[in-house]
This record gives sequence, structure tokens and C-alpha cells, in this order.
Amino acid sequence: MANHFLAYLYRLRHIERWSLMRNTTHENVAEHSFHVAVIAHALGSIAREIFHKDISPDELAAYALFHDATEVFTGDIPTPVKHHNPRILANFREIEDLAAERLLSTVPGELRESYQPLLNRKPPNPELGKLLKAADLLDAYLKCVNEMATGNREFATARRQTEEKLRKLDMPEVEWFLTHLAHGFERTIDELAEIEQGDLQS
Repeated sequence: MANHFLAYLYRLRHIERWSLMRNTTHENVAEHSFHVAVIAHALGSIAREIFHKDISPDELAAYALFHDATEVFTGDIPTPVKHHNPRILANFREIEDLAAERLLSTVPGELRESYQPLLNRKPPNPELGKLLKAADLLDAYLKCVNEMATGNREFATARRQTEEKLRKLDMPEVEWFLTHLAHGFERTIDELAEIEQGDLQS
């Protein structure tokens, strides 16, 4: 029997994000998933190495890679639409659950136990869930930063709203990430190289 799980996942590259916004750089769900996984691994490493928490960065990155996998069936529903009112959000969560069941059914039977928790987006450790949410928000924030660095003010409100959400998380890992890892996103590659060269010479 043929299983089409990976074929479906590869189609995430065809699903555009930020569809209600004018973008200078277009982004698809596959790219977003990779970026969230990179950020999640960083947050997990920060949590473990700096704040001495019992966190596995690798496990967190795995959940991040699959956190939007169901969008291969649902598409990317913009945040203002999903959160317009509680009924829409509840209905969308039900659709997500159904999409997760459908996607899981395409996984070879011998592997389903491994993929079920990843596709359901429910880490067993609540701390992992908080870090995963933070990674998703941070990627949205960095997208806003990148767009505004090009002069695109379309993302000004989204940046402010995302900053507020990040502050409300009140997570030391997020603050450490923003202090030590986020500033370079506002710079060009030449500016990054100049700073790096200056650091090497000092």
C-alpha cells in the first residue's frame, strides 16, 4: 500500500503565509516550519544551558517542524480571521484536529505511534508547549522586523501586536533570545559582515 505522508508534507512549500499583507519577501509554510524549528531549538538550548531546565532542544525542534503540517489540507488561515471571535477559533481548532487525523492516516502504520504526538501538536511536557508557542511568535516577529527593515510599513501593526504577545509570555528564554540573537535581523548582509569583522579586530 502506498503512503503519501511525505508527498503531502512537501506540498507545504506551495502554501503562502501572510496572505492579507503586502510582502516584500514571500514566505511559504515549509520555510516557516524550518524557521520555527531553528528558533525552537535555540530556545530549548537557552532553557537547558542558561536557565538549567530539563528541556530537550531536539524534541522541541521536532514538534516545531510539524506544528503547521495540517495546513497542507486547511491552508494558512490568517491570524485576524482565526481570532476574529471565539466561535471561528473553536471551529478552526476542530478543522485542525480533523486535518491531523487525515494526515496521520497517510503515515505507514508501523510509524504512526511516532508521528501522532507531533501531528497533534501536543507536547507531553507543558514547558515544551510554551516554548513552541514562543518560537512561533518569534518567527512572526522576525518576519515583521525583516519587512520593516525594507521600508514596508504594512507590518508595523503586526510587529507591535506580536511584541505585546511576546511580553505577555514573560519567559526568560524569550528575553535572552531577543537580547542576544535578534538584532542582526534588521541589518543587511554587508552590515553583518562589517560588524563581524570589527569584532574580530577588537
